[in-house]
Amino acid sequence: MRMNRDEAGFTLVELLMAVVILSVITAPVAAMIISGFRNTTDSSNRMELSHDAQISATYFGHDVAGVGMRDYAAAAGAGGVGFKPSIQLDAAYNAGGYVCGTAATPPAKIRLLSDRWDNTGATPTMSVDVVAYYLSGTELHRIKCAGGVTDIVVAHYVDPASLTVACGGTCTTAAVPQQVTLSFTVAKPGADPYPISLNGQRRQT
Repeated sequence: MRMNRDEAGFTLVELLMAVVILSVITAPVAAMIISGFRNTTDSSNRMELSHDAQISATYFGHDVAGVGMRDYAAAAGAGGVGFKPSIQLDAAYNAGGYVCGTAATPPAKIRLLSDRWDNTGATPTMSVDVVAYYLSGTELHRIKCAGGVTDIVVAHYVDPASLTVACGGTCTTAAVPQQVTLSFTVAKPGADPYPISLNGQRRQT
């Protein structure tokens, strides 16, 4: 007695057609997914670089605003007490006798000096605050010595060759410039080079 068999199923031609149709659908979908991941990574990189620009600009603007050491040993002129040279370029941690950092601290691209008065005692005493910006690898550090030491990274992925300083006049003279600019370029894989200019305006006259 012969049993009836169910012959339902896919033929080889139908199976091949299904594979072809599936590949036609899958290829563009996969491309869209990969492109989406790439765009997300690029956007994240650009946001990170932009965040560094904002943080470093805030610090630098505040630091330049207070730069200036008064020359109290010199006679006061028509405009009052003058200044000592208050900006140092490519300076060691102890340049000019003003120590900030250690011998292991890389030379600072720029150091900003200002007076600090302590009025807690019977007689006010004066010392010098130092703020320096230096590169360690591709990280831009800000180190501040003002009764203590703080050292933080304010920008990442800095191109060392791009780091420059410009002043509204000669940076290192006693005629302390009113404007100071620290410029550099940051670049991270997957993001276009991002030029940053940190601008500061001195408040003291």
